[in-house]
Amino acid sequence: MHIQDTPLESGMDMRTFSCALLLATLMPLSAKASSKLYIVYLGEKEHDDPSMITASHHDMLTSVFGSKDEAKKSMVYSYKHGFSGFAATLTETQAEILAEFPEVVRVKLNTYHKPHTTQSWDFLGLDYDGPQQQEGLLQRAKYGENIIIGVIDSGIWPESRSFDDTGYSPVPARWRGVCQIGHAWNATSCNRKIIGARWYSGGISADVLKMDYNSPRDLTGHGTHVASTIAGSQVWNVSHRGGGLGVGIARGGAPRSRLAIYKVCWIDGSCPEAAILAAIDDAIKDGVDVLSLSLGGSPGEEIFQTLHAVLQGISVVFAGGNGGPVPQMVLNVVPWVMTVAASTIDRSFPTQVTLGNNEKLVGQSLHYNASVISNDFKALVHARSCDMETLASSNVTGKIVLCYAPEEAFLTSPRVALRNAINRTLEAGAKGLIFAQYSVNNVNSVATCHNIMPCVLVDFEVAHRIASYWDMTGSPVVKVSPTMSAVGNEVLSPRVASFSSRGPSLAFSAILKVCISS
Repeated sequence: MHIQDTPLESGMDMRTFSCALLLATLMPLSAKASSKLYIVYLGEKEHDDPSMITASHHDMLTSVFGSKDEAKKSMVYSYKHGFSGFAATLTETQAEILAEFPEVVRVKLNTYHKPHTTQSWDFLGLDYDGPQQQEGLLQRAKYGENIIIGVIDSGIWPESRSFDDTGYSPVPARWRGVCQIGHAWNATSCNRKIIGARWYSGGISADVLKMDYNSPRDLTGHGTHVASTIAGSQVWNVSHRGGGLGVGIARGGAPRSRLAIYKVCWIDGSCPEAAILAAIDDAIKDGVDVLSLSLGGSPGEEIFQTLHAVLQGISVVFAGGNGGPVPQMVLNVVPWVMTVAASTIDRSFPTQVTLGNNEKLVGQSLHYNASVISNDFKALVHARSCDMETLASSNVTGKIVLCYAPEEAFLTSPRVALRNAINRTLEAGAKGLIFAQYSVNNVNSVATCHNIMPCVLVDFEVAHRIASYWDMTGSPVVKVSPTMSAVGNEVLSPRVASFSSRGPSLAFSAILKVCISS
């Protein structure tokens, strides 16, 4: 079925149209059991009175259902502030009928989007104290003072120190939003930093809702991470999982700005587009200055309704996606929004690998826990592949294994491939893993290599040198040292992160869009 942007067909007269309406009204209950959530987009709103707009939505649905009560029951969201439209539970036939209404711009089945994800801001030249001789950009922007940033994501954990409101002035008078209460969330969960919060459960199954907070509280951590990256207040002496790596000050890019939270993503990772549109619509009314959406669907699936926010003077920022390094996977590429890619920064976590011939090589890891790091050499096994059959035939018990990411990992997820390798080598009794892949600059993969056992990412050149040593030595051994932090010019940056989505765009191939690194 193709119903979006469907004009009134030239061969369809009013008698045919009336008969279709009658058939929809008399539809048996069994047909209604197959109803799904659809988004009906009507374009610019015709009234400034939201109640009148919602009433017109009910009237439109009533003409299809034949009952105002049924029409109201079917409606999940009414979009009435920034643009006009609604999300409703409809059968396929009812959706097709609505698509023929002359005031309807588009009807589409609800789709589901997925979430995307201390030194970063200093590396970008937005250091908090600024150059000693003159004020920097962040200082000239007053650290984002009183800018209201709407974050459409999985909610927020308000107790985080990043959202402490000590020293903040009262909430700006132009703010028109609310602090919506719910499970483990009351009016005091908002403050002068988190000035508003809403949550949207339409389009989410009852089973998922049972597993998550029915409130703006964040269970997955993604929304909290995004909000703190954007606007987190200064938090001193933090490090990676408290282990001393990457120690510094954690803060957001605009640390004095305010946050408005719109929870549309849930514990199963789904973010219904119907809910996203409701959040955008509310954010326009609430008075946000910036909208941040670190989420996306499939290539070519764009949220065109963000144009209404931009026309109201709201800057809209999207993530480009984590589909790299495959080309044509970049998301959120409509020309009126800012799309953010991911890059490396001038910090790395080098880990020294020492071979039995005293050759010292360097990989990347996040190992600092002395309980899993030994100063002793261990036997080295070149397993090539980390599949269970190869590991079982290689006698890896108590040894450190060198193996390679499978070819398909280049097109899917290196992090998943690494996680599988860790699990399999552990199950086989190994005491360490050296994992070779095309790039060691994949921060997501490095984070997977964490304190379970000595675990190091190396590129193919380093892996080849280790393999050559293994081939020429009767009893090869290797030692993995604890990880260190390196910051500065010796770290080659910026580079596009391997997981970051690449262009060109499938939807707008003629538009070459500059993406800003996160």
